[in-house]
Amino acid sequence: MKGKLILENGMIFEGKIFGELGETVGELVFNTGMTGYQELLTDPSYHGQIVVMTYPMIGNYGINLEDLESDGVKVKGFIIKEDAKLPNNFRCEMTLDGFLRQHNVVAFKGVDTRYLTKVIREEGAMKALITSKELTQKEIRELFDGFSNKDAVEIVSTKETYEIPGNGLRIGVMDFGVKRNILRNFEKRDCHMVVFPWNTSAEEMAKYNLDGIFLSNGPGDPAELGNVIDEIKKLVGKMPIVGICLGHQLLAWALGGTTTKLKYGHRGCNHPVKDLDRNKIYITSQNHGYVVDKVPEVMRVTHVNLNDNSIEGMKSDDLRIMCVQYHPEAWPGPSDSEYLFDDFLQVLKGEATNVR
Repeated sequence: MKGKLILENGMIFEGKIFGELGETVGELVFNTGMTGYQELLTDPSYHGQIVVMTYPMIGNYGINLEDLESDGVKVKGFIIKEDAKLPNNFRCEMTLDGFLRQHNVVAFKGVDTRYLTKVIREEGAMKALITSKELTQKEIRELFDGFSNKDAVEIVSTKETYEIPGNGLRIGVMDFGVKRNILRNFEKRDCHMVVFPWNTSAEEMAKYNLDGIFLSNGPGDPAELGNVIDEIKKLVGKMPIVGICLGHQLLAWALGGTTTKLKYGHRGCNHPVKDLDRNKIYITSQNHGYVVDKVPEVMRVTHVNLNDNSIEGMKSDDLRIMCVQYHPEAWPGPSDSEYLFDDFLQVLKGEATNVR
């Protein structure tokens, strides 16, 4: 079906709608990964966003039902240059188009995604609309004004507390949109996990005899989660805390730091990060639109992004707190940084992880 991609800045691109043949509005962002589109589509951190893939052909190896990072597609829309009509992989169970249709997700193709990415880099992330209709300027403005992603964490979080059994450390997971591979990494280390909804109180979590708390990744602006920040403050100093992505940002706010929105974010599988403690550089998987811009006095910086020198990790030995901005669990992306899960466990056990 012929359609249009309309940007908030007034630019219009013509192409074809596939997947769900409908209309969608969201925040336009780009991802530089060559592979991993299935994990990206099902990552709860992308809730409310229309994702542009810079790699020209997507869908080459199809979709399988084992590598999902959640219970379904979380993106608001998906934009590619060209889709692979005949995917070829021994694990392939369905096409990209079929997968998007199954989850009622509108997608758009036939546009120069690298040019579109340059527009986002120049002007920053903005709202976008995919539609097949001829809309007036008033109708377009009303659609943009009606879009909000403020309730994203509440939507993607688990609705009930559940447990993943293990014989090791008892970890409380605050689920702001946790990826399955994060849980797999803790499960692989024989941890017993109690997964809580996003708005669970510190007092409720304390009933589960936990060795520590993990703050997960998730979508949206951390500054809007004031109630969560207040609960994290109650936990500081009482039990060890580790976190990834949104969890890292929330820890910054809880300890007196702040975050700011990046112009176009970090999203892809090829971002270089330096581990200052180990004096090593790792290629990392990233997906975030916000970063810590003021480090709390009680924390020290442990990781930095070599592309823009933004803060990618913090730690407090005294408070037994450690967090990173990027995704050590990968999927998609390199698994170079999986060692951080072992570092997390050392923090939870109260063991020294300072390797400088």
